[in-house]
Amino acid sequence: MSRKKGRLFVISGPSGTGKGTVCAELLKDIGNEFSVSMTTRAPREGEVHGKDYFFVSRDEFIANIEAGNFLEHASVFDNLYGTPKDMVLNRLERGYNVILDIDVQGGLQVKKSHPEAVLIFILPPSLAELRRRLEGRGTEDAEKIEKRLGQALNEIKLIGEYDYYIVNSDIDEAAALARSIMAAEAAKVPESVRPIIREYEKETK
Repeated sequence: MSRKKGRLFVISGPSGTGKGTVCAELLKDIGNEFSVSMTTRAPREGEVHGKDYFFVSRDEFIANIEAGNFLEHASVFDNLYGTPKDMVLNRLERGYNVILDIDVQGGLQVKKSHPEAVLIFILPPSLAELRRRLEGRGTEDAEKIEKRLGQALNEIKLIGEYDYYIVNSDIDEAAALARSIMAAEAAKVPESVRPIIREYEKETK
């Protein structure tokens, strides 16, 4: 019953909910690895190529789509984002848990292509708090913040497609709950075993 293969966890939620911070906490644990996404957007202050994202041109991104090099990809606020496939599959085969910090569009694509992926949705305590966080970043004007809030509502409507949700009002509590979810998933009986058990029950009736 030992499980050598790692599990794929998708962390999604509206911009400003703190999903990146939750991921950073999970990556402190041995056996968890982060999948660095590729994007066409410009780096924000302090972001490092190859660590936070692979920052590429639109032409290079499209070339990767055509080559089938993404596990998922999506357009968000006029920028393209995608998850390089090879790194993720390689790490899973080697027994690492891989954590994806991606938007809801991408999360649903991953679930379709990789049904065993575990999807976790990060929620803000309230929309008022989400607005406060977005304004506090000081990186976008009022118009862009309103656009993000509208997008947040559209994303929250899809929460039913996810396996779990976490309200991030306190980062320590949110990270602890995420760790509990990962631990529970690690203890699940594999689907490959369940049909055997059902056949055994038939034989004993």
